[in-house]
Amino acid sequence: MFARKFEMPWRPAYEMWAAWAWFAGMAVFTYIGVKGNLRADAAMPLAMAAMAMAMLRAHQSLDILVKRASLSGRAMQVITTRRLASFTSDPEQVFLGFGFEWLPVHSQRLYELSKINYKDYYVSPLLLRALGYTVKPQPDGEIGVPYIHGVELQERPLYRPLQNFIGGLLLVGTTQSGKGVALSTFLTQAIRRGDIVVFIDPKNSERLKRVVRRACADYREPDTYIECHPAFPERGVRLDFLFNWQKPTEVASRLQSIMPVDTGGAFAAFSWDAVNVVVQGVVYIEDRPNLMKLTRYIEGGIESLLEAALARFYDEHLAANWREAQDMRELVGAASKGQIKRPSDVTTPQLLAYVIYYEQRIPEPQREKVIDSMIRVFRHNREHYQKITANLLPVLSMLTSGDLGRTLSPDPFDLDDKRPIMNFEKIERGGHVLVLCTDSLPDPAVASAIAALAIADLAARAGMRYNLGIKARLTLVVDEMANVINRPLIEILNKGAEGGINTICAMQTLGDLAARLGSVDAARMALGNLNNLIALRSKDRPTQDFVAETFGKTGIHMVRVGLNEGADAHVGDWSSGRSVQLSESMEDRVPVDMLGKLPDLQYFGMVGARLVKGRFTILDPETEELAQAA
Repeated sequence: MFARKFEMPWRPAYEMWAAWAWFAGMAVFTYIGVKGNLRADAAMPLAMAAMAMAMLRAHQSLDILVKRASLSGRAMQVITTRRLASFTSDPEQVFLGFGFEWLPVHSQRLYELSKINYKDYYVSPLLLRALGYTVKPQPDGEIGVPYIHGVELQERPLYRPLQNFIGGLLLVGTTQSGKGVALSTFLTQAIRRGDIVVFIDPKNSERLKRVVRRACADYREPDTYIECHPAFPERGVRLDFLFNWQKPTEVASRLQSIMPVDTGGAFAAFSWDAVNVVVQGVVYIEDRPNLMKLTRYIEGGIESLLEAALARFYDEHLAANWREAQDMRELVGAASKGQIKRPSDVTTPQLLAYVIYYEQRIPEPQREKVIDSMIRVFRHNREHYQKITANLLPVLSMLTSGDLGRTLSPDPFDLDDKRPIMNFEKIERGGHVLVLCTDSLPDPAVASAIAALAIADLAARAGMRYNLGIKARLTLVVDEMANVINRPLIEILNKGAEGGINTICAMQTLGDLAARLGSVDAARMALGNLNNLIALRSKDRPTQDFVAETFGKTGIHMVRVGLNEGADAHVGDWSSGRSVQLSESMEDRVPVDMLGKLPDLQYFGMVGARLVKGRFTILDPETEELAQAA
């Protein structure tokens, strides 16, 4: 049974010698039949049988030679946007480049190739061209070994149903292995399908932005494309990441997600409470919270906010002239003369009087919980309060400094700033394509905070979409996942599909993610929420092991040949033996070390529980533009 399955194409084409022998036999039988040395009715059947065997052996030898010729691989390919459009006409199918489904026979061939020097069996690709195959071999100067893609001669456009990608896609590969090229292909298709697209790009790839702009120009309205860049705020839009919320506590939770990891949890809880008190107070006075307001009240003190909140409370519960009441005037006078101790230097006599009046004259049932919380903070020791919020203030300061503060805390009443104000609800309603460049190279801390805040806001929007039954498809693309991952992103990966959010995350190594989340187990737990995997070249062994585990195992046939010979004490007594054993063992479907030898743009992918071997093509919108101009 095993013998019928086993093949070994990486060898000399011995069948060719047999073919020539049979052709010679056909010629001999034909000759002797014509000469009359053998009766024609006997010679012709023998000649035809020899010709049939010659054709069979020639076909077998040609099959070996063609398979060996395919070991030259495939060179990188550049296509235009128009060419890509011909492969992406069906919105229910996702184009994955060119390749083939990876079957057990391909694993067998790859394992056999790992035992030999493939260059010893190199056959010129001219043979393939002579047989009608269109092939451009991989140049020797390109990274990676060519034969991985050459284990299958015929490749075709690869497609998987869009439904398979609802569970998310992980794109993993080392630096310059082709992640950006893959993302350009997926982004172009999402834009053409009409998805709302949010692309978080820590590096600010100009090539990717050109691809996105070109796709928007081809398939969307002119004002669909929007971008935001911290280093060039004048070019883009202003983003309000605190606009969408259903409960004020969501804002505090959103800001907590961008704070440094607190293993104990005490400081994180204090920070959350500090933000929540301020947010509740801002909402109570009917104002809208933003980063700059929260920073001002947390860093500079809650006094002015508390005074405004108490004034509003007294307007609602006391007589119209409550400021002129005898009790209030006496308290203000005492505070002005220093007869009442002030908790801080910024406390005004009016605020001190308002607080004393609230604590002494307002019955418990009539009090407001939000004001009680603000007074608690007001009475808190100032130095201790600054210590417990120390991990929050640096993050808020980074996000509210200079032009970035005006970008992330937009003021709709600032008539001098003409930039549009956007939030995820407006982006969703307008069907926009947002490219958010976080500029991680010069300022990784700010970049990480911006991306984390954006993802936290999007996670809140996902919950609103789910609650409201909004089904519009939103594609979230996160490059350099390890730089931005936080709890909200994990929640999006876990539950975002129910809210219509489909996620594509790209990363380099498992170790980067583990360093961000604190452990390898936490990193694997996060990645377990992504149903699909595309693995480009990877040099990190833990990452390779993770990929190989995902792809699973298959049966690999092993041939063991034994030779023995010897002589005993008697002269002339000699013995020899030869044995061949064919066995099968379960091995990785893709050898781990091959993941580090993949050429640029080539990948193994597990999509919809199907293992494929493919290659992406470089999408060059400038080539199309130059062609149109000519």
